[in-house]
Amino acid sequence: MKHAVMGKVLWVDLTTGRFTPETIADELYEAYLSGVGLGARLLYDRIPAGADPLGPDNILGVTSGFLCGTGALFMGRWMVMSKSPLTGGWGDSNCGGNFSLAIKRTGFDAIFFSGISPRPVYLKIVGGQIELVDAAHLWGVDAIEAEEKLIAECGDSKAKAITIGPAGEKLSLISGIVNDGGRIAARSGLGAVMGSKRLKGVVLAGKTPPKGADAEKIKELNKKFMKWFSKGAGLQKVLTGGFLNFFARFQRVSPIAMAVAPDLFKAVMRKFGTISSNVLSSEGGDSPVKNWKGSGTKDFPIGTHADRLNPQKIIDRETKKYHCYSCPLGCGGEVTLKNGGKSHKPEYETTSAFGSLLLNNDIEALFQVNDLLNRAGMDTISAGGTAAFAIECLEEGILTKEDLDGLDLKWGNAEAVVELIKKMIRREGIGDVLADGVKVAAAKIGKDAHRFAIHAGGQELPMHDSRFDPGFAIAYALEPTPGRHTNHGYQWIDLFALHKIFPGLPKTKPLSLVKSKYDPTDKWILQVAASKYMQLMNAAGGCLFGAELGGHLPIIEYLNAAAGWDHPPHYYLQVGERIQTLRQAFNFKHGKQPLKDFALPARATGEEPLTSGPMKGVKLDMERLTLDFLQGMGWDPQTAKPTRQKLEDLGLTDVAADINAV
Repeated sequence: MKHAVMGKVLWVDLTTGRFTPETIADELYEAYLSGVGLGARLLYDRIPAGADPLGPDNILGVTSGFLCGTGALFMGRWMVMSKSPLTGGWGDSNCGGNFSLAIKRTGFDAIFFSGISPRPVYLKIVGGQIELVDAAHLWGVDAIEAEEKLIAECGDSKAKAITIGPAGEKLSLISGIVNDGGRIAARSGLGAVMGSKRLKGVVLAGKTPPKGADAEKIKELNKKFMKWFSKGAGLQKVLTGGFLNFFARFQRVSPIAMAVAPDLFKAVMRKFGTISSNVLSSEGGDSPVKNWKGSGTKDFPIGTHADRLNPQKIIDRETKKYHCYSCPLGCGGEVTLKNGGKSHKPEYETTSAFGSLLLNNDIEALFQVNDLLNRAGMDTISAGGTAAFAIECLEEGILTKEDLDGLDLKWGNAEAVVELIKKMIRREGIGDVLADGVKVAAAKIGKDAHRFAIHAGGQELPMHDSRFDPGFAIAYALEPTPGRHTNHGYQWIDLFALHKIFPGLPKTKPLSLVKSKYDPTDKWILQVAASKYMQLMNAAGGCLFGAELGGHLPIIEYLNAAAGWDHPPHYYLQVGERIQTLRQAFNFKHGKQPLKDFALPARATGEEPLTSGPMKGVKLDMERLTLDFLQGMGWDPQTAKPTRQKLEDLGLTDVAADINAV
């Protein structure tokens, strides 16, 4: 292709040290775009069934987004993908920062790594020269320091790098890949894949920028979007921590579940970032509490607990805003630590995983753990979930204090949690048992420990309670990468406003009675559409928060202008569907049975109902939710396998034969 993409990818065989560029056919870009789409197609074809996720046959892909570098806004995400060592099926992870454009500037849309290096190395591409460089001196160095060293060693201060930390080196199944001083592609355990290949990092400094077919059209679209986006700046001035506390209490007593309007969402995200929902989610029932067995109103109330992690108190430590590439929102930030150091501002998921989930209200411990895990390259969601699991195992007598190396691991004991995290990073003592997440730990411990392991397919559940939002129950259990919150939930659907992008889809109501969210009637239509839409965004390199701006982001117009195409909206929705279906087919090719392997624990569905709080007595109709979603996707309702008819409709006839689709 002449526009938007570079037209080729790079294959790196780490066993032999061989580099092989491959030209990608235009038809492949048109069917899958780039990002997760191109990666899914190439990895489906080239990772053999039964491949060991930590062995030489597995392939790690690092891809840029289709729209990255074209001038389109919110299009700076990069993705990593592989067979996941955590779930045994399809694994991918999405990250912001500034690495996506760096990939394209080297002249490639993606880099794929196979084999295993005989020694620690990093890949360097500078000025068109490609080489594998010895990384023995960097092995054991934390991810942030290693990134700084890679950039210094390559001789170009504008270079960009990704690295793994000690967690990935030690093959922790909950490790990720880090860039830009602590942004992390954290989910699916792909840091362990990189570590198994003895690949410490990748540093890139290229000069070749991508070009959109109609740059003037993209500028025109940006101007129109920014005219809307710039409105309401004054709203940020009235948004204070006290206002959020008041709104949280109102939400608790109000008979309506308020879908946040895009204008309010935009304002709170610009001021606070994702932590804007800390108090709201804890009080309203969105944040899991006490390893999913407690309630915010009883166990983590505003007055004594949640307010100590109030968003205002966190941004009071913020020294500057952080913007990912091509992002006008700037939801990130840099904060000061107690020791005088600096770190990325903790995100909502981290704040909840080390807040309400553990009954911790110590803000200094939160900042410390966030920095420790970013440097180690370990997923904060999984680490927090694993700490909660360990606390409950001790509480229930399954683990003893001696098993925990003497740690007084109790709810709210921040000091003990910090020490536990250090042990997990080092794989020391009990930390070695816990470093691969709750599923593996429960199997090692035995004694009914699995009852307290909150995960889907091995991946710890995120900090959005599926009892509060049944849409997340489907995302956690039925997405090809289980236990993920960034694809779709009813909250996201309200903000997507998909009817504005894809004519014919129903319009969501801005306000709905609390009880109505437990009636799946008609919601499955938008749930299915959202599932496809987010894969389209992931292929384009788009950010979830851009997608959540009420349909204002002109994604369809961007794609046509960048590529020189003239496809209608539903063509692109089918691109997302093709990607989603291929990811699911990958699971079946590799022996997964999603309805069994990714089933949710009883706490996440209300099979063990809460006895107090906003989610008191809630029990989800998982049979109905599952059936509606699978039928909407064209996947067999008995197995979740894509049907032969659906695969053929999407041009995936070869895949139908691979997985014996009917």
